[in-house]
Amino acid sequence: MSVQHRNNVHCHGDGPATIVFVHGYGCDQQMWRFIYPSFATRYRVVLMDLVGCGGSDLSAYDRDKYSTLHGHAEDLLDVIDLYAKAPAVFVGHSVSAMIGMLATIIAPEKFRAQIMVGPSASYINDGDYVGGFNPEDIDGLLKLMEIDYDAWVKRMAPAIMGAPHPQLAKELLTRFERNDQDITRHFARVTFTADHRADVPKSTVPALILQCSDDMIAPREVGDYLHQHMANSRLEVITNIGHCPHMSSPSASADIINEYLAQLGATA
Repeated sequence: MSVQHRNNVHCHGDGPATIVFVHGYGCDQQMWRFIYPSFATRYRVVLMDLVGCGGSDLSAYDRDKYSTLHGHAEDLLDVIDLYAKAPAVFVGHSVSAMIGMLATIIAPEKFRAQIMVGPSASYINDGDYVGGFNPEDIDGLLKLMEIDYDAWVKRMAPAIMGAPHPQLAKELLTRFERNDQDITRHFARVTFTADHRADVPKSTVPALILQCSDDMIAPREVGDYLHQHMANSRLEVITNIGHCPHMSSPSASADIINEYLAQLGATA
């Protein structure tokens, strides 16, 4: 099986440097459509779908391999090896920010920078750590997925996208409804129960943490935690309600990313 087919890889532009965009939970590469074209004029842009999502090869979804985020991190490194002019800039939304972080720990030489959009090292509150959800909240969400998937997506899509963005929430709802339910349930448990706090200090690749001012999925405390525990990190908070600033506030998101890359000297 080819990596291109497995991860539905598409490339745009032919700049001297590569920027790789990877979507968040339950989504696909189309979620970057408001941002990536402006980068394609200067970079080689690589878009991919996580296995189990979008146009990826669903038959490649191995529950053992993808029982942790490390399986997806291995896939990301495969894509970079084949399609990127390393070292690459990685842009990951939500769970893919953690997938990218794990990949930077495995092979830091392959990355110039990591842009973490709405990341979370753990979604579950634990002592002084604020992840946004109590354990019983996560248990309830996962049980609702098992009992009534349609009710789950109708509840989660507006919460993820944010109240002021009904059309985008409707789009996200449609994407969730099209997903393979068994895979989506499995990936939900992997995503929402993962705890990568111990891995955060291991990543030394320069990082931009881009967070929304009002995000119920990844609250401000999560961004503060990552910034405090990641060497070479910078935290930027964008005024936006929801968990998807690359869709609901794409111009502001692109501006912050461009400014960061310019200061880092990672512009194409």
